Amino acid sequence: MSPYGSDRSPRRPMRRKLLQALTAGVVLATATGCSYTWKTFPRLGLPKPVTEEAPRILSLWQGSWAAALITGILVWGLIMWSVIFHRRSRTKVEVPPQTRYNMPIEALYTVVPLIIVSVLFYFTARDESKLLSLSAKPAHTVNVIGYQWSWGFNYIENVDGDAATPKAGEVPKELSAIPDRFAKDFPKGAEGVYQKGVPGDRNPDTDNPGPTLWLPKGEKVRFILSSNDVIHSFWVVPFLFKQDVIPGHTNVFEVTPTQEGTFLGKCAELCGVDHSRMLFNVKVVSPDEYRAHLKELAEKGQTGFLPAGIKQTDPARNAETNKL
Repeated sequence: MSPYGSDRSPRRPMRRKLLQALTAGVVLATATGCSYTWKTFPRLGLPKPVTEEAPRILSLWQGSWAAALITGILVWGLIMWSVIFHRRSRTKVEVPPQTRYNMPIEALYTVVPLIIVSVLFYFTARDESKLLSLSAKPAHTVNVIGYQWSWGFNYIENVDGDAATPKAGEVPKELSAIPDRFAKDFPKGAEGVYQKGVPGDRNPDTDNPGPTLWLPKGEKVRFILSSNDVIHSFWVVPFLFKQDVIPGHTNVFEVTPTQEGTFLGKCAELCGVDHSRMLFNVKVVSPDEYRAHLKELAEKGQTGFLPAGIKQTDPARNAETNKL
């Protein structure tokens, strides 16, 4: 007897298989996420933020995922609806009516993507502008230098407490590659101390590879990024933020650490054969411990500054403005 003449619908096995496949997919999805806790899942793979600025980045990340999920559910739903309710019948082989030149539908799938992209662009531009804004006078300034194959840190600080050394307005020759618009904000009497890293350095607390950059908790720090050779990228993972370190161009941003601890950092730009060894650590401590560390560096003889950036002419160094 033909199965089409029986009481059993031929579609039931297909529906049963579809239900089984969906059930297996749900089990697989939930099983692979067992390692996540309800506290970490909302961050969608990002580490816990440790600066005042990082939650803004986390919020943008979560919002982008929410928008993508809503769009995906809508698209998947329409696809499944078309597959299930508009599949060809086994008893009918004629071509169904075709729809062409439906202007409302064409306008819909042109306008909706434009709206989605415009909304994402607005929030991205808003948050980027806020994250890259600079304060009038940051509490601390650190010049981060990328070089093959490690990192150097110039702490532009008045370590000895004497505002007369060096002379007011005098920029050390090692920092001459930094544009004037950033150099004018250096603290008075900033003779500075430095830390020069090599790939074989280790953090004494965690034994993680790379040199260690010290930062004070609760105080705004301005990072001035410069490169002595090729393009690098300065990335402290729980800052949720990274920025390129470009020879001949100075990038600047500010953060305020909110949590003490030692955090991992790395170069996020393929910069050569030993790129993977360009690791570093960031140790956030109390302001008193930070100042004590600067004095320790001075006692070790690490006073002054490391050369920051490639040599440039004055017009080239100051070619850009704050609006760029």
